[in-house]
Amino acid sequence: MDARRGPQRIVCLTEETTEWLYLLGEERRIVGISGYTVRPRRARQDKPRVSAFLDGRIDRIVALEPDLVIGFSDMQAALADKLIRAGLEVWITNQRSVEQIFTTLRRVAALVGADARAEAWIGGVQARHAAIAAEAARWPRRPRVYFEEWDQPMISAIRWVSELVAIAGGDDVFPELALQSLGRDRVIADPLEPVRRAPELIVGSWCGKKFRPEHVAARPGWAAVPAVRDGRLHEIKSCDILQPGPAALTDGLEQLHALMRGWAEAQAA
Repeated sequence: MDARRGPQRIVCLTEETTEWLYLLGEERRIVGISGYTVRPRRARQDKPRVSAFLDGRIDRIVALEPDLVIGFSDMQAALADKLIRAGLEVWITNQRSVEQIFTTLRRVAALVGADARAEAWIGGVQARHAAIAAEAARWPRRPRVYFEEWDQPMISAIRWVSELVAIAGGDDVFPELALQSLGRDRVIADPLEPVRRAPELIVGSWCGKKFRPEHVAARPGWAAVPAVRDGRLHEIKSCDILQPGPAALTDGLEQLHALMRGWAEAQAA
């Protein structure tokens, strides 16, 4: 591979691109990262933190002289606009499904000439997904799952999370909301609607703040929810499931599957 191929100085405005470039062995190209980055842990020591999620240190980013800035989602549109007006080249990805995550990983890999390494990693992950789905298919029944990514207002799972729930062996109780790409369109207006859908597992990942299962269990009318009655309220850290990159496809999925396997084993006992 020609090490000079593609951008040599990349600023990553979100964690998933940083994690992916490290996995590909291309971390030398990264000159700046998001302050929210925790994967891989060493990136926080290796690289300067130059942005939050909605905004960033424009002067500092410009001073790094990046030849490409990579961000994620419509929520970074204003930040991207500032960087473009400052004369930088910016690429904002907007992946929402598991398949779109794989596509985005391939595009990033192609930029840095790491196609072969990317395909090897993706092939291994897809094989693991197939194995997990095959195991879950042997269960007599799948659990109904309510995934909450914010509590006030209540926001249900984004599409890739809903799809990972399905691969892991469960059924998202709000599949129609998962199709909505914007968080505001996944708000659950009626606090008793999750009760009516009777989830058997509740998974919380509150976008960077600690999930409080006791607060969920104490919501008026929620005592009869099967997951609350049986004490099956669990947290998956947002860095492991709400970043549309390697972590969600690996650690996030494995944690979901472990929770569902535990539920299935309890049903069989």
